[in-house]
Amino acid sequence: MSCSSSARLFNNLIAQRIIISPSRTPSITSLSSFSNPINSKRSWLSSRFCGTNRTQVLDSRSNRSMATQSKQSVYDFTVKDAKGQEVDLSKYRGKVLLIVNVASQCGFTNSNYPELTTLYQRYKDQGLEILGFPSNQFNGQEPGSNEEIQEFVCTRFKAEYPVFAKVDVNGKNAEPLYNFLKSSKGGLLGDSIKWNFTKFLVDREGKVVDRYAPTTTPLSIEKDIKKLLGVA
Repeated sequence: MSCSSSARLFNNLIAQRIIISPSRTPSITSLSSFSNPINSKRSWLSSRFCGTNRTQVLDSRSNRSMATQSKQSVYDFTVKDAKGQEVDLSKYRGKVLLIVNVASQCGFTNSNYPELTTLYQRYKDQGLEILGFPSNQFNGQEPGSNEEIQEFVCTRFKAEYPVFAKVDVNGKNAEPLYNFLKSSKGGLLGDSIKWNFTKFLVDREGKVVDRYAPTTTPLSIEKDIKKLLGVA
């Protein structure tokens, strides 16, 4: 898929609100349950046990949400590297961070990766760190294993910045870091990540200061990075 094709697909999805408006299957209530004793018993059992489980699930989700809300900065999170080892993001304290959800088979891949490498080489000594998070949630464009992704980015694009383990950036299994990023800076038509190569710029205090759409190229935000770095 070419870069222009990927841009058209992304824009079409935004226009149609497909990404943030998932289809919902309407519920159907059967009248027979009011007259059939077996159905009545099943309904009682569902209410007695399934209802409890549903409450527990909702409580669990609420607890996860509260845990994310209790985080004050990116430095409060722990993620996993490509080998499954935990990485405490506090190691990047005092750095300016550019956090990107990446993909190997996207129309934006060949334009974004080289520019990310260029930015990193220019400003790593001034305090810039780029954190890449592969995700396969957008049209299945990151299907490889963590090992295959590492080989791809290091061999083809000579990436020197860390590319972490594959994650979900949307949905119930979304990486907590991404829930924090999205809640800190919403996007067009809602907070959810819309496509590969959405970018979050984080200051030296670990606060999210800006969010950029997938169509925004890395070099086009160079001036914002320089401002946070204090580079003329």
